[in-house]
Amino acid sequence: MFKFIHCADLHLDSPLRGLSMKSNAPVEQIRTATRRALNNLVDLCIQEEVQFLVIAGDVYDGDWPDYTTGLFFSACMGKLREHHIAVYLIRGNHDAESTITKKLVLPSNVIEFSSQQPETYLINDIKVALHGQSFWQREVRDNLASTYPEAMLGYFNIGILHTAAEGQEGHEAYAPCRINELVQKGYDYWALGHIHKRQILHEKPYVVFPGNLQGRHIRETGHKGCTLVTVDGTKVFLEHQILDVLRWYVCEVDLTDVDTDEELNASICVQMERLLTENQGYPLALRVRFSGQTRLHGYLLQNMERYIHEVQNAAAIMAGDLIWIEKVKFSTEPIGDMEGSQDQDDAIATLLQSRDSALTDPEFLDDFLKHVNLIQGRIGKYTQSSDATVIATSSDVEPLLKDAQSILLNMLGKGNS
Repeated sequence: MFKFIHCADLHLDSPLRGLSMKSNAPVEQIRTATRRALNNLVDLCIQEEVQFLVIAGDVYDGDWPDYTTGLFFSACMGKLREHHIAVYLIRGNHDAESTITKKLVLPSNVIEFSSQQPETYLINDIKVALHGQSFWQREVRDNLASTYPEAMLGYFNIGILHTAAEGQEGHEAYAPCRINELVQKGYDYWALGHIHKRQILHEKPYVVFPGNLQGRHIRETGHKGCTLVTVDGTKVFLEHQILDVLRWYVCEVDLTDVDTDEELNASICVQMERLLTENQGYPLALRVRFSGQTRLHGYLLQNMERYIHEVQNAAAIMAGDLIWIEKVKFSTEPIGDMEGSQDQDDAIATLLQSRDSALTDPEFLDDFLKHVNLIQGRIGKYTQSSDATVIATSSDVEPLLKDAQSILLNMLGKGNS
């Protein structure tokens, strides 16, 4: 029997992507999260007395701004060497051979697979054969798996591959391959990297994405870690091991039938309490999203800044430094069909007619989009946000006009009162 750990996508010292510009952001806590998660990985390897560690690409997030990132990784690997734990790693798209220009000699227990062709390394005392190939450049569109060698008889064969497999939303289709193709290689375990969400694509043999060690932004939610693999004869057992130190979540607050500020605040607290209970002791970075049909819709849109601070205030009262609010999104809807009302006064009727006319006027829409695109282009120079709403087509205009309508109706004291 022997054990090994499979991890991927460490993205060590990943940049904060504009978070440092937010005055209340726990910058240092987020900046050091990937390092602390790596420390947890090293401690787990030692605690479990694993024979080796497999890293399936993207140790780094890109070229180092200085040598401290490489020095930290080497120190962690040196600690594993002291406990006679070998490390087998490949380079992925973020730390491809052509991407990382600064170099440091890795500790002697670290074996890096070539980027020129697939390589095989043997651990003869436990009869393990590891096959892998590193990325030579950031964009590798070739099917690397197709050139991996056949399984070695009498050995436990592990394929290490940085890949999008058959494609995953939100991830570039690097080193694509079919799952069936991996299975037919005859390997006993495929250690994949690149997809940051834990997934088991196949059993017998296992084809596994372990996910990344530490969530770094709101698109990487929930707990993160690695996969501990135990091989006992012909049996293979997997255990997901949690290693992260800070977690990201979208906190959904449904305001359906919520009519007052007191009810809104209570709804926020209920959802925050749920996440705190599910993640006891972990700092949380939350994006709060208001949804549902509510009479508060127009008032929320008209007073966004106030309600953003209400959310921050609720977090501070409930959890102190354990919760940080990354963003508040307003996605509510008004109650009822305003267009169907028969008792609207002339001002509101004119407002609704103007909106409808605008949506069916090609000249207005074309002129409106030109102005919006100009503004978006200027804003884009000063922000690194990747989740901002993009207004690109006429279909994107309708929700904007509906929100404007709700704000005006609220100001007129109609519809949402």
